[in-house]
Amino acid sequence: MNNKIELSASKVKRKKKIKKIAKIALLILLLLLIILYIIGRIIYNSGNFTVTLDRNLYYKKNIIIYDDINYKVYRSEIYAEVLESLDNISYKWLPNDLDDHDGGSHNGDNYIAYTFFIENLGDQTSDYWSELIIDDVIKNVDEAVRIRVYKNGEDTTYAKLSKRGGAEENTVPFESDTLVVRDHVENFRPGNINKYTIIIWIEGNDPECTDNILGGEIKIHMDFKSEFIEK
Repeated sequence: MNNKIELSASKVKRKKKIKKIAKIALLILLLLLIILYIIGRIIYNSGNFTVTLDRNLYYKKNIIIYDDINYKVYRSEIYAEVLESLDNISYKWLPNDLDDHDGGSHNGDNYIAYTFFIENLGDQTSDYWSELIIDDVIKNVDEAVRIRVYKNGEDTTYAKLSKRGGAEENTVPFESDTLVVRDHVENFRPGNINKYTIIIWIEGNDPECTDNILGGEIKIHMDFKSEFIEK
């Protein structure tokens, strides 16, 4: 009889121990999910699109970036205003004067628009590299995204290669899954200013624009560097 009581008590203790371990494991998992969520919000709350400047371009060449012609100071990063959501649209719906802007965010219905400048405030002719980089993608929304780059009034629209293997209509393919385009600007003379306008939208006529990308997100930044480093 005593053996049965001892055996039963041992089983109860074991069950309690297992429940306690399970609760601790569940709490740890929940904590990890909360941390991941917070990190994700921090990343995306900084904006769908940002521009970063290599410190060497400023400290060695006195080159700056800005989005307000009346506020030309050194900043290593500038931000476009966040759009909470983007519905798909056609490129035909975009205004024709998107590059005709003095600087900063000028988002419209379901597209991101951001104008900024890079200027040589120094006393020597320099050069720089620019890279348009995809930092993160959720639910393959990049399959239908379009990124139009205006540089001093001339524009090019970029898109990921179609699943059929060719370039999407009226676009230049991304250079890779994470690099949209790389550009080398030479002979950037003292006083020279290059104006950029970046437009981002989801192209409704893209075959990959389906319900599968609903709820997707994308984060992009443009990096200005003093030299090109092969990755």
